Amino acid sequence: MKILVINSGSSSIKFQLIEMPAETVIASGLVERIGLEDGAIHYKDQKDKISLTLPIPNHAIGLAKVAEMLMDRTTGVIKDVSEIDLVGHRVVHGGKKFSDPVEVTQEIKDKIRDLILLAPLHNPPNLDGIEVAEKIFTKSKQIALFDTAFHQTLPAVAYKYAIANKFLTEDNVRVYGFHGLSHKYVTDRAVEFLDKPDAKLVSIHLGNGCSMTAVQNGKSFDHTLGFGPNDGLIMGTRSGAIDQSVIFFLMDKYNYNKQEIINILSKESGMLGLTGYSDLRDIEAQAELGNTDCILALEMNAYRVKKFIGAYTAALNGLDAIIFTAGIGENSSTIRKMICDQMDYFGIHLDQELNAERLPNIRSINTADSKTKILIVPTNEELEIATECYENFK
Repeated sequence: MKILVINSGSSSIKFQLIEMPAETVIASGLVERIGLEDGAIHYKDQKDKISLTLPIPNHAIGLAKVAEMLMDRTTGVIKDVSEIDLVGHRVVHGGKKFSDPVEVTQEIKDKIRDLILLAPLHNPPNLDGIEVAEKIFTKSKQIALFDTAFHQTLPAVAYKYAIANKFLTEDNVRVYGFHGLSHKYVTDRAVEFLDKPDAKLVSIHLGNGCSMTAVQNGKSFDHTLGFGPNDGLIMGTRSGAIDQSVIFFLMDKYNYNKQEIINILSKESGMLGLTGYSDLRDIEAQAELGNTDCILALEMNAYRVKKFIGAYTAALNGLDAIIFTAGIGENSSTIRKMICDQMDYFGIHLDQELNAERLPNIRSINTADSKTKILIVPTNEELEIATECYENFK
């Protein structure tokens, strides 16, 4: 079964064509800079690698170009779009309405549209991707998968805010959580690796966006992101957790409006606000040169993660393993070392040589006597989408 996975953003479309159940990536690529004259398409299959620069005025033209490349007589991998059985779409916010993958209907699209207020930057382009794909891949079932779905198992003590009940019952104000496809994929892999179905895990997703999830029996139990994607950990440009009094103070002193505050907390804060850099590689390089702002920012970043490891160990009443994943989690030995340092009380002991290795596979980097396992699990949201599509709609 051929499954096309689409992740449609505001100005980009990521895609992978995957053969299931073999889990073979037939082709993959990226359409970027949609809406600009210097748009680009990057395409790769098992034989060819192609990059093109051309105007891509909208998602419809971008996705049509993807279909054209998949069917190209010379470099294509299919003869007709009808060979694609399912098209799986990542949708960031499913609210409390969706806990499983669903086949797209007009009713489903209307519900995704209703949730735009909760994810104004993400759900609109996600929905655009679905509607464009319906017109191009007319014989394929369109399947929507939600990044919030994995966290629908959160207990009320974890998802409810301590505000008037009416805001939950009438306005659905609660913790929803994000990065669910990633957290589900890596914790499932960790359970297999450990051969322990009831493992108590803390999944640490560190990229430009960051989050942590406490998991037991394969289910999300607590999570650092909340109603929106700006709580918890320090991120590339997002502040993470902050006392709301700071927001009111800034609004009163500088007369900032709502959008200005959103921009400050979402686009000008986090590691960028602390250092002037948003890319961790630049920050680590500057820290090596003695930049005190960068040194402190790295320490703050690691400290925040350490606090949540402690909190989630308490919530789970134990800890079998911590998981590092996503761009920073998988690749920064520096951040992993800083997080695992002085965590002896939790039975966390890092093997420095294993931590320094750069390998593509799931592996443990703890010492032999470490009570708590330390795992690096490369995330693969596209494969998680393809797997869930195959298991539910084959």
